[in-house]
Amino acid sequence: MSQTLDTSSPDINETPDNTSLKRLGLLASISSLGYVFWIVGGMELIERVAYYGVKTVAGLYATDPVSKGGLGVTMTEFGTILMAWALTQSFVPVFIGGLADRIGYKETIALSTITKIFGYLLMAFFPTYWGFMAGAIVLALGTGIFKPGIQGTLVKSTNAKNSTMAWGVFYQMVNIGGWIGPLIAAQLRILDWQNVFFACSAIISLNFVLLLMYKEPGKEERLAAKAKEKADGVEQSSLWRASLKEFAQPHLIYYTVIFSGFWFMFMALFDVLPVHIRDWVDTSTIVTALFGDGGTDSIAWRSALGIDGEGMNILPEGMMNLNFGMIMLTCFIFSLLAQRLGTMRSLVVGTLLCSGALFIIGGVNSAWFLLLAIFTFSVGEMLSSPTSYKLIANIAPDDKKAMYLGFKDLPLGIGWVAESYFGPMLYDKYAAKETLAKSLLQQDYGLSQSAINNIPQGEYFANLVAVSGQSAQQMTSVLYQANNIGLVWFVMGMVGVLSTIGLVIYGRWLISTRSSLDSQQKAVVD
Repeated sequence: MSQTLDTSSPDINETPDNTSLKRLGLLASISSLGYVFWIVGGMELIERVAYYGVKTVAGLYATDPVSKGGLGVTMTEFGTILMAWALTQSFVPVFIGGLADRIGYKETIALSTITKIFGYLLMAFFPTYWGFMAGAIVLALGTGIFKPGIQGTLVKSTNAKNSTMAWGVFYQMVNIGGWIGPLIAAQLRILDWQNVFFACSAIISLNFVLLLMYKEPGKEERLAAKAKEKADGVEQSSLWRASLKEFAQPHLIYYTVIFSGFWFMFMALFDVLPVHIRDWVDTSTIVTALFGDGGTDSIAWRSALGIDGEGMNILPEGMMNLNFGMIMLTCFIFSLLAQRLGTMRSLVVGTLLCSGALFIIGGVNSAWFLLLAIFTFSVGEMLSSPTSYKLIANIAPDDKKAMYLGFKDLPLGIGWVAESYFGPMLYDKYAAKETLAKSLLQQDYGLSQSAINNIPQGEYFANLVAVSGQSAQQMTSVLYQANNIGLVWFVMGMVGVLSTIGLVIYGRWLISTRSSLDSQQKAVVD
């Protein structure tokens, strides 16, 4: 018989003997994190510097005209690259996440680092659509191999008393890397796009140094168990069969369905917003408010804020860095808040805030309101994303931590694959400045189809400015006022609202079935 628990308390946390589990305070939680935790945190930081150095600017690189060193493709074509990237990165861990449990975490981390170096070099040496596609797939493969070993190590090096803080600090280190990477990319791409890819291949190679200091927790037990299985003649089951069998449980299936919507909404910010900022947001208002009408000549400020070479505009990656910077500085505070709210409440509140941020982006075309939206999204992300890691880790049996952390990427993959198709496609159709400029050239300025065909992709707006005789700022305003640019963001925001409703229902279902879960699975609602 299912037991209905009192949900008025913000957190339900019981050990198997039904005694209350004592939480550690902030300083005690941080100080309890051991040597291995900080090593894998350092490796994650380095990996994220390189990864976000490319990922944050990928849409800008793809849609920049060839004359500026970009690929000169549309957002829809960029979406096909994103789909391949998302499919590989998200589904590789689902089926080979258990590989780290079998052959060792250190070995898979080393393999992933080599793979990622190769991916960045493909992007650098082959600056074409298919070259970038190949580089993205190889990079995604390396990332998919990397995650289970790193996160499995984190789970095995923490305990129930400090796991919430561990995931929060880990996520904070992710965002330190996420903050540094785009700033490096912003300065290097001003010189040449290929510099970004070469730099990232060099950065990720630094993880070999940390691997020399890494020691896998529980390695002796893993090897002993493997030796016993061999001695007993136990044949190892197929990894993919074992993964599918383990996944076929209601709480994992429901989790996947609901969180697919969450990640659909979540990834839109990182895949589409940088291009939206470049197209429509006048960031010079922030620069002039900070430094005056002349902007800034300070190399230090330009580097720290991601300001362009003229010192007058914050580049899209600089604006996006508010997200990484906030999480880098405050994630441990919101980890403590998430711990007090409890897993499901934290997920619900965080998802709702992320959704609200997308509505702000769609509703107001102002650099200052964009900062408000990114701020709101960042708070929501800090409450929801690390907590989703904790949720799936708590469900996992002790000998299948890496496998379950591979499952964590399945809803991310479904949501990201769907978003990588619909997000860029919707933006390209309804909101891309190039698409709207191309249409206006034909409709209002009478350019023939042959004349349109002679304009390289990425240069329609520049031609519109030249033909119209107006300034770029004036034509941007004309296009924005004449089109429903915010529609794309309202669609994305509604997906987030539906996910929030799904989380509320899922949380109540977990509580109602809690008495039938084993002692380890009970921690899911704590």
